[in-house]
Order: sequence, then C-alpha cells, then structure tokens
Amino acid sequence: MRICNCLIAILVGLPAIAMARPNVLFIVCDDLNTHVSTSGYSDIKTPAFDQLAAAGLTYRRAYCQYPVCGPSRASFLYGLYPQSTGVLNNRIEIRETRPGTPSLPQRFKESGYWTGAVGKVFHNLEFDPGELAWHRNERFSNDEMPFVTPIRENFEAENGSIERGRGRRAWREFYPTIAKQTRGQQPGYGPSGLRDEQHKDGRNARQIITWLQEKEFGDKPFFMACGIHKPHVPFLAPDKYFDLYPQEELKFQPASLKFWEQVSEYAQTKRYGGFGFEFGVENDKLRREYMQAYHACISFVDAQIGLIFDALKQTGHWDDTIVVLVSDHGYSLGEKFMWGKVMLFENCARVPLIIRVPGKTTPGAVSEELVELVDLFPTLAELCDVEPPADLQGISLVGNLEDPDETVRKYAYTVVSRRRQLGKAIRTKRWRYTQWPVGEELYDLERDPTEETNLADRTTHANILTKMRTALKQVEESAQAAREK
Repeated sequence: MRICNCLIAILVGLPAIAMARPNVLFIVCDDLNTHVSTSGYSDIKTPAFDQLAAAGLTYRRAYCQYPVCGPSRASFLYGLYPQSTGVLNNRIEIRETRPGTPSLPQRFKESGYWTGAVGKVFHNLEFDPGELAWHRNERFSNDEMPFVTPIRENFEAENGSIERGRGRRAWREFYPTIAKQTRGQQPGYGPSGLRDEQHKDGRNARQIITWLQEKEFGDKPFFMACGIHKPHVPFLAPDKYFDLYPQEELKFQPASLKFWEQVSEYAQTKRYGGFGFEFGVENDKLRREYMQAYHACISFVDAQIGLIFDALKQTGHWDDTIVVLVSDHGYSLGEKFMWGKVMLFENCARVPLIIRVPGKTTPGAVSEELVELVDLFPTLAELCDVEPPADLQGISLVGNLEDPDETVRKYAYTVVSRRRQLGKAIRTKRWRYTQWPVGEELYDLERDPTEETNLADRTTHANILTKMRTALKQVEESAQAAREK
C-alpha cells in the first residue's frame, strides 16, 4: 500500500512542502519522426529540443506501439498494447472496446492533480474522455490564410455563407482546389502567411503559458498536456521557418526500390500516389518541397515549445515540473519510395523521447536502452505517487532515469493492421524482425541501419530468425494478456 508524500514528510519530520508531488508537462507531437537534432539529425534546427536534452535524459531507442495516431495514443495514454486496447485503427474507440478503462490524465485527476489539455492529445474530440480526465480542455483552429480571404469573399458573394447549407458543402469541395496549402491531407503544404500565434500550435503553447502565469491550477499540483499538431499534414508553417531550409541544400538519398523486390506486399503501401509521385520515378523537386515544408513545421513547433519552457522558468516551475517531450510515431519522407506512416520501418516506429525529472535525471544524459511509449504511464505514476491501474502493460522507467544504462526491456514491439490482420515487429538493439500474414523481414540494424537488405531468406541467418520468431511469439502473448478486462 502506498503512503502519500505528505504523510511521509510528517513521519520523518520534514516540512510537507519539501515533499510536494511534482507537476507534469506532457508534450506530444503529431507525426514527428527523428528529424530532430537530439536524435542525431544534424540538418535541422531544434533549439528547444536541445535545451530539454541538455537538462534531462534523451532516449535514442524509443518506439511507438502502432505507427498511426489513434492506436498509438490509445496505447500510451491507457498504458496498454494495441491488442489489449482493441484500438487497431483511427475509427475504433477504447470506450467501446474496454469500457471503464482509466486513462493517464484521468488517474492523475482522480489522485488530486489539476489536469488541463490543449490541442490534440487524444486522437480527436469524440475519443477524448472530457471531464473524466480534464479540468480544462481546449482545442483551437488556424486563422484563415491571408491569400484565401479574398477568394472566400468572392465565393460567398456568389454562393452564400460557407458556414451553412449549400454554400458550406460547395466550399468544402472548392477549398482544396485553391492552392497547395489548402489541400489538407492530400497533402497540403507551404508557407501559411500567418504569424506563429495565428496557428493552432501557437495558440496551444500560449494557452499553456496563460495557465502557468495565472495559476489556473490553484494550490494543486498540475498535469498539463500540450498536443502539438505539426508536423502532421498539411505541412503549413509561418513563412520564416521555410527560409531556414533552402530546398537546394536539403540532403537525402534517392529512393531505393530494392525494398519492393524482397518483401511481402503486406509490407508495402502506395501512399506515394497521394503525395503526387509516380511509382519508380524520382521527382527530386517535389520531394524537396515536401521535406522543406516538413522541416519548417518542426522548427515552428520547436519555437512554440521553447516559449513554454521559458514560461516554466519565469513562473518558478522549471525545477518542480517533470517534462516529457515525445511524438506519437514517426514518418517516412520518400525513403524506399514510401511516404507517410502505417509502416514498421525505423523511421515510422522510432520516435524522439526526452524526459527531465528535476533531481533525478542527469543533465545531458543519453540512454541507448530499448523503451516503449507504453512505459510512460507507469513511469509518471510512480514518479508522482499516483496509483496506477492494475493491468498496465508498460515498464516503469524510473530506474533507467536514474541510471541510463539500466536495461528496461530486451525487445521493443510494434504492430500495424493489414486487411484485418496484423503485421508484428520486434527490435533488439541490433535486429528488427517482422512477421506479416504472408512473409517475414529481418534486418541487421547495426550494419544496415536504413533497412535495405531483408535477411529473412538467408540460410546464414537461420539461427537469428528462429530466435526472433520465438521472441515475437512470447512478446505477442504478453501484449494480448490484458485484452479481457
């Protein structure tokens, strides 16, 4: 049975305030891969990530459990593997598959924390637990892009208001045809013409800052979640961030088609068509445009995160607040001629993760140990004296936060749906093994970090393949263990 910190303080004769429970700032980005400086990507500017890494612990081998927004967030916000949440696509809701299962912020709220969220934390408003989890919950929209305004005004003069009826329907059809910036998930991209504070992520950051400055949480410890929407499509950011990345200076390897010749069709996706590419044809100009926009979005959100860190310091909460900075999953930008997510490659499954725990993490520390996003719930619960649900499947990282070389787990596990079945992958520090409904993959991540050569059919790797198959079966059984609540 846990004893609250205040009681411990009384028992040992310390002032209760000295044993106060820490605050939590939980920042989750959307579709952010490891194109950040703290993950070893030197061609981008992310000073806020650098700032947090200099003060905390950076995980170099952190993996999501499903490389799509809804299933990934359900997994780490409820502390369960996707097979146990039952959330295996963006349409399934955990309240239908596991009624009554408490989320991470709900447990903090029930334990006496003030909880507030801005932006995309849970996948969408429909899936958000609302008052069960939050005292305050805000979502914002971008302002209208300046070049759209006269077009909209002319449209409304001919078709009526875009807010209702036939005018609204017609505008929804017309809007994606205006410019590349208005294409939404097709995807759209480009300079927005807006200031930082006119973007939803600018508003998200400023709302967190307001809560800190106005002490919205009162006398309670706080759990604030900041859902950063970018770099999710459309890749829109203020113009100045595009200037940081001249297209001609971007560096990447031409897309290889070798992958398509040596793996099951279950491993492949054809999202390249949605990005405007013709299969097998290297469109260097278009790829540079997308990469510039993606990187501009990253630097934009990094700047907003930096403002939040400044506010933590100015309000005196930098040293009593645990900060977690993470992405829900990664993203492919043309590698192997693949675009987007829903894949099991390193650039889709591996994510940036930095954690700072005042008084516990060593400034500038780095861990090469395997961790999973499902580990975040039990970690924060232990750090904050919050009683976790009994069926959590993650492993607390508290020991590793103190000693970055302490082993957390032998394998990291990620799944993805294919035709109502699952592709399942496990990773060691050296190997990645994937099992599809038809076909297997095995990569030596030490010698082949970009996963170009599938070794699954090599007799020279038969022993490794057998070991990885056995390990996957064991991990999969464990991941399914909490399916029945």
